[in-house]
Amino acid sequence: MQPNHPYAGMWITDDNRVRHELLPNGRYVEARGQRERAYEGRYEVNGTHIEYWDDTGFTADGDFVEEGTLHHGGMIFRRRSVTP
Repeated sequence: MQPNHPYAGMWITDDNRVRHELLPNGRYVEARGQRERAYEGRYEVNGTHIEYWDDTGFTADGDFVEEGTLHHGGMIFRRRSVTP
């Protein structure tokens, strides 16, 4: 994954409960509620499709359906900018 890949960044459900940070090195960190590092693993994007491989062994996938929107695991994530 290139550092300037268009999908790298923070993706958050509308209720802010689930947050995916797609890192530019092909890794991701998922936060759920108060658990900031609930899941971690790697991901690959092919076109608008994303595949996840969690470090514990499960897999998942999703699709970027329009600019700024990711459908994954029955949830809708929206791109958010991260401010320090």
